[in-house]
Amino acid sequence: MKLQVILGAVYVIFMCSMITTSSSYNVACYFASWSVYRDEGGKFDVFNIDPHLCTHVYFAFLEMYDDGRLLIFDSYEANGTEDGGHYDGFRNFANLKNVNPELKTLISIGGWNAGSKNFSIICADPVKRQRLVQESIKLMETYNFDGFDIDWEYPTLRDDAHPEDKENFVELLKDYSAALKPKGLLLSAALAAAVDKIESSYFVEQVSEYLDILNIMTYDYHGAFDNFVGHVAPLHASPLDYEHGRNATYTVATAVDYWIYKNADPSKINMGLAAYGRTFTLKDKANTQLYAPVLGAGPKGRYTRMDGTLGYNEICQYYSGTDSIYYWDDDQKVPHRVVDDTWIGYEDEISIGLKVDFAVSKGLGGVMIWSLDTDDFLGTCGRKYRLLNVVNDRLKYWESQEKKLKFECFYKYML
Repeated sequence: MKLQVILGAVYVIFMCSMITTSSSYNVACYFASWSVYRDEGGKFDVFNIDPHLCTHVYFAFLEMYDDGRLLIFDSYEANGTEDGGHYDGFRNFANLKNVNPELKTLISIGGWNAGSKNFSIICADPVKRQRLVQESIKLMETYNFDGFDIDWEYPTLRDDAHPEDKENFVELLKDYSAALKPKGLLLSAALAAAVDKIESSYFVEQVSEYLDILNIMTYDYHGAFDNFVGHVAPLHASPLDYEHGRNATYTVATAVDYWIYKNADPSKINMGLAAYGRTFTLKDKANTQLYAPVLGAGPKGRYTRMDGTLGYNEICQYYSGTDSIYYWDDDQKVPHRVVDDTWIGYEDEISIGLKVDFAVSKGLGGVMIWSLDTDDFLGTCGRKYRLLNVVNDRLKYWESQEKKLKFECFYKYML
């Protein structure tokens, strides 16, 4: 009888301990380093980062020469005065850990503008791969970074890519993993969200095996590159999407489900969140529904200065007045605004909170935000870092719920 009681207690302890808490959830935050050159009000430097709102911060971007050597694209921003720079970005970035010792700092290579060409050349050559790996380690050790992030958009796709990229990307990850793991350094990658790109670019199981963190870029589903209106990051599909073929799969939920279906480890996945919106100029101001025809991109923002894109800080400051009409799509679980002939699909506190809830429901490792510099980091519209704070609030809520469940589990069966 005593043995049965002991075994029963052990079983209860085991089962209750299986209820995980969100202390393990990631909040991975990218810093677009070029934002230091924006106009006042949008100018963002390392010192604007709140190191308590993120678990991981990413310095974007390094590039590379086609022989595998690293290229610091903007040494003026990244380096200190003693080595030809000014802002001392790398050192100040790594020093964020002095404020929050739990924070992990990573350096990211690639990005959209880097394309595929040099990645494809380097990954096809074992000698060049090793040069890139060793130069990456040297940089991490010089500045005390905690890991390295690869943002190749995308293997086998875009300019000068090759069919062998899919396999060679795995070889690159294998080389990095073998070198970084013994040193306790993290290996991360920013990865595609569209099903067709996932199939073209990745052997998912192997990618998941070698990476510590999979940042899935679940945004940019629609933008000025389309000839119709669509949201930057719909959580779910609209009935209208099913009338437009594959667009029904262009959702955050589809991407997450597909990565898991292809045997990616959910605990390694960070689901991407956009701190910006995609904008359009409507062909007919009276037609504002999804798939309405457009003339092209919406106007440039005061800070980001890119056609078809507005930071959340720009949207809340300049496009949320009385001349702005707010709409909520209850199918896609996202908002949009219309100002005259400008249509803006973006995230607000409600939609980003729902996305965090979705990530928790899928057992993911956490979320990733692109990027810190387009949130309302100055608090011009209210609370500083409004979107990022909602992310943290929701995760704290789920943490409290999970701790409550764990306590109730022990209380029910042990007391």
